[in-house]
Amino acid sequence: MSDATAQPVAPLDEVMLAMDVVDTLRHQQSLATRELDTDAKEAQLIDRLRDIYHQQGIEVPDHILKEGVAALGESRFAYDPPPPGFDVTLARIYVGRKRWGRPVMLVAGALLVLALGFFGVWQPYRAAQTEQARIELTQGLPAQMDALYDTIFEETKVQQAVLDAEALRTRGQTLAAEGNRVAAERAVADLTALRDLIRQEYTLRVVNRPDEKSGFWTFPEINTDATNYYLVVEALDADGQALSLPIVNQENGQTETVDIWGVRVPESVYNAVVADKRDDGIIQNNEIGRKSYGFVDVDYNVPVSGGAVTRW
Repeated sequence: MSDATAQPVAPLDEVMLAMDVVDTLRHQQSLATRELDTDAKEAQLIDRLRDIYHQQGIEVPDHILKEGVAALGESRFAYDPPPPGFDVTLARIYVGRKRWGRPVMLVAGALLVLALGFFGVWQPYRAAQTEQARIELTQGLPAQMDALYDTIFEETKVQQAVLDAEALRTRGQTLAAEGNRVAAERAVADLTALRDLIRQEYTLRVVNRPDEKSGFWTFPEINTDATNYYLVVEALDADGQALSLPIVNQENGQTETVDIWGVRVPESVYNAVVADKRDDGIIQNNEIGRKSYGFVDVDYNVPVSGGAVTRW
């Protein structure tokens, strides 16, 4: 397009004046409607506008007034809101982001932290624990059983301990392969107890202290015509310290860990100890047995009838 045919662009101040005229007409809509409905129409409305601006000390050229009146008629500077729609809804949400943005960001941040904690920390931690437990059950516990069996085999001096250890190991490893962790750990505990038992060394002595019984007798509930005789004993280690040992109470079948218990003996043994103590208040032959390293049972120096009690 050549310079000769191009339409001149209106200066910015004239455009602003035209917009102001339209704004004035909108704020005085009754004036515009009344004036436009009369026979004078546009001329009268322009005269009225000229007077309004003159009263404000503003001189507006007639062509600007005409431009404003024409623009009002054409709704040139009017804003028509877009019809409702998805795009409009998104635009309004975006414009109002200062109102809803902070709460949404806080909620999104909290959800992100929870998601990172659950998927990034908790689940890997649980998976690692599960894998560790699986390795412990399938490898760790069986290895412990093998090590305990080897120790018992090397240290014991009785064949029965080896047989017992082998049975415990076989049962425990079978249970571990089946996924029964509790039973497998119990087998490890039983093997550990057997190993500790064969390592124990102590002497079994009759208690000989003031105000403490050295023996007693009872009538068994199942046969009141019989009499059971017991010597009260304790196990002393090489330093003379009393040991607490698991003892099966023959009266109720329960195992209790005690440091003093009663060993059942024949009447003749009981009477011999009573006579020994009655002689001078001291039991000269107070050692009735010895538990040596590598063995399971006590080697008694006197006949025993079998059985023990933990309460009397």
